[in-house]
Amino acid sequence: MSLINTQVKPFKATAYHNGKFIDLSEESLKGKWSVFVFYPADFTFVCPTELEDLADNYAEFQKLGVEVYGISTDTHFAHKAWHDTSDAIKKVNYPLIGDPTGLLSRNFQVMIEEEGLALRGTFVINPEGFIKVMEVHDNGIGRDASELLRKLKAAQYVASHPGEVCPAKWSEGAATLTPSLDLVGKI
Repeated sequence: MSLINTQVKPFKATAYHNGKFIDLSEESLKGKWSVFVFYPADFTFVCPTELEDLADNYAEFQKLGVEVYGISTDTHFAHKAWHDTSDAIKKVNYPLIGDPTGLLSRNFQVMIEEEGLALRGTFVINPEGFIKVMEVHDNGIGRDASELLRKLKAAQYVASHPGEVCPAKWSEGAATLTPSLDLVGKI
């Protein structure tokens, strides 16, 4: 079953954020767009490149009213230690959520049970707490923050323009489509 258009399930978690430990829940997401970026583990290889790319683009996410959350099955203590020792992770100003029980990873269907690690899963969540974009892939394939921003902008556009849809390769300011009987067979 797809998670698209389903509501984020209840959770409680602790994150490392800007030198502090903070408590989060599904209620923390309400009222703003959120991006959940699951990754396998701290102190690894592809993960810091992705989190650094998100950090380099974090201001753009913030301009769009979006909070980014990095999530792995490590603890919030491990996130702090990684932040304190990695030049790439020192750039991260968004919350890094600890999921040592795997509840969030299971709720978002990214848990690799036999390894106790998460797959690389990306989820865009609207201000009402519903999942609008989901992408899950093999842990050997890193993600690109600019592509995530494009998808996020498309999700926000569609949400604020009922009846319109964004075609392939859509970018902000480009033409959209309005599905109708007159459009059938003309694309």
